[in-house]
Amino acid sequence: MLKSSLLLAALLLPIFNAANADDYKAGDLLVSDPWSQELPPNAPTVAAYFVIHNQGETPDRLLSVDTPVAKKAELHEHVMQGDLMKMQQVPSVAVPAKGNLTFAPMAYHVMLLGLNDRSQLRDGQQFPLTLNFEKAGPVEVKVSVQKAPPTASHEHKHAQ
Repeated sequence: MLKSSLLLAALLLPIFNAANADDYKAGDLLVSDPWSQELPPNAPTVAAYFVIHNQGETPDRLLSVDTPVAKKAELHEHVMQGDLMKMQQVPSVAVPAKGNLTFAPMAYHVMLLGLNDRSQLRDGQQFPLTLNFEKAGPVEVKVSVQKAPPTASHEHKHAQ
């Protein structure tokens, strides 16, 4: 009896993981694990991170991002210039067909500038973020604010 219960639980685990409450679907795209790290009260900016899974045969493109918690939201990436790691704004980001695109520290990220509502930027809070895709259209996600980055089990490799 115990063996069959464990087997059933093991078989159902991938189904429950696929239906994670932090996943947002639009067409062939699945946006998962949106998060932001809590910053000190006087911090002028904050970054948001997530993973985009494209399950389709056609690439898409993230064109822009909007949120009511900031005056401006920009797509950024970190690049190595000589011996220095620099952050720069990018106009859009390609989402490969049958691939993943990870927004993470020291990689692509959403930079929120001119913060409006700091009450939603504390540990345990959430704020809305709308991702505007070329083909899938707008996708609103809820970004979870955390004191520390998610554990290594939630990290995904940065897709090129």
